[in-house]
Order: sequence, then structure tokens, then C-alpha cells
Amino acid sequence: MQIGALGDIHGAFDTVQDIMTRHPEVPLWVQVGDVASNDGEYFTPVRPLYWIKGNNEDFDIIAEAVAGRPLAGTLHYLPNGGPFAVGPWRVAALGGTFAPSWYHTSPTALPASRGRRVASTSLKLGKSRDDKRRHFVRDEVLSCKGLTSVDLFLTHEAPRPFYPAGRRIDAGKTVINEVLTSMRPRLHLFGHHHEFTDSVRQGVRSVGLDVVTRSYLLVDAETFRCERFDT
Repeated sequence: MQIGALGDIHGAFDTVQDIMTRHPEVPLWVQVGDVASNDGEYFTPVRPLYWIKGNNEDFDIIAEAVAGRPLAGTLHYLPNGGPFAVGPWRVAALGGTFAPSWYHTSPTALPASRGRRVASTSLKLGKSRDDKRRHFVRDEVLSCKGLTSVDLFLTHEAPRPFYPAGRRIDAGKTVINEVLTSMRPRLHLFGHHHEFTDSVRQGVRSVGLDVVTRSYLLVDAETFRCERFDT
């Protein structure tokens, strides 16, 4: 049995549907955040899709999903923490981005949007609404650190070191490495940077997924062998 893994979607819903239809043998898929379109729209995948939050989401929609009002029967939101049963796997999630100024805030105290989205194509959805719910916080990191026997750890942020597109500034986040050290999952997947990478961090295989319009991954559910496909 294989399980599919998708990077940032950013509203490329037709591409996702094509990928899923291309692999009828794959019963379910996981995804590392940034599903929504720039207008905050979501979709109904043709196969079950388990996703975590990115920073480019409609966080009111996510709040409804957490409250038990999911968007669609095949779109399953995984809040930060776990473990969650996803097919044969135990999965943990740490969606969203790292912001030092909000890191010690309670998850329930992260401020929602101050108002309607600013009409600007240069800003991502979450930022244009100034919605701090796009971040993860210390309590959620500690919750993940306490988890054991996890098969798959999904994050939006990258571990360190991570130099996207060869830049000199390390865009990885130390707290991701700290969770990997404590949790020791069999596989770690992340997104956010729209760049495929395959490395080992803290003794854990850590794969950065490209945007779905470029590539995706199939993972053997037992051996965790990963195979990358161009979209």
C-alpha cells in the first residue's frame, strides 16, 4: 500500500484532482499546509486528504473544522498535536509558521483577523488579514515533543539548516529539530518553501515537498520508501 504526499497547493485544485485520479491505487493522501486559494476557497478532493495548516489559509474555516464542522467529507484537517490515525500510520502535526513575538501565547489566544482581507495580490491570504492564527506556539511544540511511536510528522516549517534556493540565510526553525530529536518519527515531511529536498535531520529522514504543480511523493506505508513524481 502506498500513501500520497502533497506539498503546498495554493488553490491548484484541478492539479490535485488530476494527481489523485492518476493513482487510483493510492487510498489516501497527506498534505503539509497552504491548501486555500488566494480567495480563501477550498475544495472536495476525490480521495481522502489529511492536511495541516499553512500560513496561507482561511483560519475561520479551520476554526470551524476544529469545532467539528469540516469543509468536505474527504478533506480532513489535523490540528497541531496528535497522534492521529491516518490509514495505518500514527501521525503528528505542527502546522503554521514560527513567530518569536507570538510563540509564548496560548493557542486559543492568538488573535484572529482584524477585519476583511486587504485587496492586494502581493500579500498572502493569512498575512493580508493580519491573522495570527497562522502561527504555531510553544504549548503545541511541547505537546509534539511528548509524542512517541509516531510514523509521520507533518510540519509547514522546515528544520535547520535550510537554505531555500541556495540563499545564505538559514530559513529553518530550531524548534522543528527539537521535536524531531524528542519524537523520533519514521518520516518527516514539510512544505512552505516550494522546494524539493531530501535530507536527514536529528537522525530522521526529512523531506521538503515542492508545490503540487511541480511534483509529489508516494510513500510505501510499511517500508517508508519514497518515490518522487513530476506533476
